[in-house]
Amino acid sequence: MTRIALWIFTNLAIIVVVSIVMSLLGVNPSTMSGLLIMCALFGFGGSFFSLMISKWIAKRSMGCRVIEQPADQTERWLVDTVARQAQQAGIAMPEVAIFDSADMNAFATGPSRNNSLVAVSTGLLYGMSQGETEAVLGHEVSHVANGDMVTMTLLQGVLNTFVMFAARIIASIIDNFFRSDEDGEGLGMFAHMFVVIILEMLFGILAAIIINYYSRHREYRADEGGAELSSVDKMISALQRLQSSHESQMPSQMAAFGITGKKSLSELLMSHPPLDKRIDALRQRRS
Repeated sequence: MTRIALWIFTNLAIIVVVSIVMSLLGVNPSTMSGLLIMCALFGFGGSFFSLMISKWIAKRSMGCRVIEQPADQTERWLVDTVARQAQQAGIAMPEVAIFDSADMNAFATGPSRNNSLVAVSTGLLYGMSQGETEAVLGHEVSHVANGDMVTMTLLQGVLNTFVMFAARIIASIIDNFFRSDEDGEGLGMFAHMFVVIILEMLFGILAAIIINYYSRHREYRADEGGAELSSVDKMISALQRLQSSHESQMPSQMAAFGITGKKSLSELLMSHPPLDKRIDALRQRRS
């Protein structure tokens, strides 16, 4: 309920602020309303469609093998651990899968708390101790229990709408400025499209910073959840093990959902906080 209320409040705030600004700039309200509706349909439509097919995309892009019937004791332990943690977290049993990769990683995805997928790499499953793997699984189950996939989708929808809407409004303002000159020709169709694309790229960078900020915040929460579903020491040990492994090799569309993310020149563009900061946060929790 809190997540939905936040989404409604955010959208109403955006609409009110944009309406006031556009009124001050003299933009036609009816045109603005139609444009805003179109941008919202595309912005939210794309985000929710991606959410609905997220498990399907993950299984195929990562080559996941869903465990229908455990083939050995390791797979049996994996399924039983996820089942126990899901019950503790109050969510339906996720699908459990393994994907072939030497990279130590895991991810959770799915359209809802009761329709999710938790997958681990072979590198993690056979490269970590059971205690460390248990902590990683707790981290991923916590993502599901916290509703992170849905929240990220709502946030992405709001920002998609803002990026498309703001880019087109500003491009129209620039076009009207040039039309006020003596020739009155404006930018022209191709120049107008070029300006829109450039503005979308610039606003897209701002949107990515906002999304990554929230993503880093949710990683701390998932670490706390992993510690609760296993132990603080196991969660710290798992993160320390990840520190000694290579950078994540997951595709960019899946990296944000992994236990570790890709490195960046700026923390603003990172989907995950640095591992040392995550470890420090858990140590403070223990003390």
